[in-house]
Amino acid sequence: MTRTEEFEELRTLLFAIAYRILGSVSEAEDAVQEAWLRWEAVQTRPASTKAYLSAVVTRISIDVLRSARVRREAYVGPWFPEPLLNDPYEDPERSAELADSLSMAALVLLERLTPLERAVFVLREVFGFGFPEIASAVDRSEAACRQLAVRARRHMDEGRPRFEADRKERDELAERFFDAFREGDVDGLRELLAGDVQMVGDGGGKAPQWARAIVGAENVSRLLVSLSQPFGLIGVQAEPHEVNGQPGVIFRDRDGKVINIMAIDIADGRVQTIRSVINPEKLTHVGPVADAWAVMREWNRARRPEAKES
Repeated sequence: MTRTEEFEELRTLLFAIAYRILGSVSEAEDAVQEAWLRWEAVQTRPASTKAYLSAVVTRISIDVLRSARVRREAYVGPWFPEPLLNDPYEDPERSAELADSLSMAALVLLERLTPLERAVFVLREVFGFGFPEIASAVDRSEAACRQLAVRARRHMDEGRPRFEADRKERDELAERFFDAFREGDVDGLRELLAGDVQMVGDGGGKAPQWARAIVGAENVSRLLVSLSQPFGLIGVQAEPHEVNGQPGVIFRDRDGKVINIMAIDIADGRVQTIRSVINPEKLTHVGPVADAWAVMREWNRARRPEAKES
């Protein structure tokens, strides 16, 4: 194989590693591109191309995450990862770990970890790398990496829901949820929501978002209905789509531009969390992005015909 062919064979793995460490599609793509540039400059072929490139993209991602953490601390409102519609990497032997680590809930939990803990957790728990390879990738001893892995696993286990949904049950409940949303069925929605359900939006100060999380089945169901009823009047389409391996929907305006992406967490037979990513900077990889402020003004006029444009 040529050097280019070797890299291309591993590209999806490298992106999968970088995305889980960074929670950003654009930053993960940049990390993979930087790994390619470094690979081109290598004079002597390593014994294992996979181990070498995985280590390179991990180190790049750790450096990017350290600077990103500073920006995220000053982020306006809740921070969610950039939605990933399709994970290009597949490994039948680790399909459960790959799917679990991709969800919005898991990526939000990973934000609790230090960059080193996050990298070690991703390499060990998600991709099954051995500690010698991990130690080389993060430039720490094997003993230190084992300690990092234990701490990371403990933090992740503490935040996971006690009961997770069977995939078939989850998808059936999600279909009922989105049907009730489209129909504006407040009673149907309320029945599917956990009593302490939360609805949270990530606008990053660049798009309309709720000032705080909406909590409780009654509040969330009524908010969802208030959103859905005028959508048909202004041509908004709700396109069901898997988001980070979980049930979700892409909202598009009448021209097909992306307004926002919603993902739902389902556990114990109920919708536990609804996350909406509306920050336009986190949606550009999906396609052309709508002007959410303009959509909101039109939505307000449709909801209250007498309202004037502000």
